[in-house]
Amino acid sequence: MTILIEQPDLGVEVEGKKMETNELVLDGGFPMPKLDAHGGGFDAPEINAFGQSFRDYNAESERQKTVEEFYRLNHINQSFDFVKKMREKYGKLDKTEMSIWECCELLNEVVDESDPDLDEPQIEHLLQTAEAIRKDYPHQDWLHLTALIHDLGKVLLLPSFGELPQWAVVGDTFPLGCAFDQSIVHHKYFKDNSDTYNSSYNTKNGVYEQGCGLENVVMSWGHDDYMYLVAKENGTTLPSAALFIVRYHSFYPLHKAGAYTHLMNEEDKENLKWLQIFNKYDLYSKSKVRVDVEKVKPYYLSLIDKYFPAKLKW
Repeated sequence: MTILIEQPDLGVEVEGKKMETNELVLDGGFPMPKLDAHGGGFDAPEINAFGQSFRDYNAESERQKTVEEFYRLNHINQSFDFVKKMREKYGKLDKTEMSIWECCELLNEVVDESDPDLDEPQIEHLLQTAEAIRKDYPHQDWLHLTALIHDLGKVLLLPSFGELPQWAVVGDTFPLGCAFDQSIVHHKYFKDNSDTYNSSYNTKNGVYEQGCGLENVVMSWGHDDYMYLVAKENGTTLPSAALFIVRYHSFYPLHKAGAYTHLMNEEDKENLKWLQIFNKYDLYSKSKVRVDVEKVKPYYLSLIDKYFPAKLKW
């Protein structure tokens, strides 16, 4: 089944790095979507749950020290060969069979150490994001469900999924097989990554051709790529924009700094418009506002039934 979705008009050029707009530009480097002036819409807070600016990796705190150590390990260990091995291992989808909602409930056990803005269980963040989007885009049910599932790959942290270290599951993602862009947070730690000194990988294009399409680019391994594989291989009927969001929602060098756009094809550029919308909700809905899970559960179960099989291989 093909899902046709209307492309959002952001009034912004996605091909180049300079994004001109006369609207408020948010942290992700994109304009706030136009909302109904009489309907309220999502109100992006100025500070995170810790009372600091969002994605401030320089703020002095114990949480920030944990985050920086995470990125040190991430940048040393995420290599082209490592990702190839992980994709081969987890692409078999032989860990378990369960429904989307059962996976959501598993995330009650997960806290993301790479995130400077959030220390709540992940199920809270999923529902905060989904409900905020649902309020502003009530007719885009595929986007509501995408928000619910986008972080489900974090189950890789759990013992039943191999209990991978945090650096192999969460954090900002970036391409492997080409040069590490300076916009990647804590870039300095790539000096200890073996790919930095591989002549095949340390040029702008590396092993890729310009305009090859992001689907052909090896990304650092983590929950994004894993959930993308799970959704795709289990035959989801979500549109390509949804899969793009799932796979690249942590690709901040692209949707914040405009890096790596030379690798995108035309479909990527169209899907990026939806990712730019999604990112606002993914980032700024991290708060102490609680969601009544039982109240919203029937709605999301209906969407899961619409776009996914009852049981998925993981």
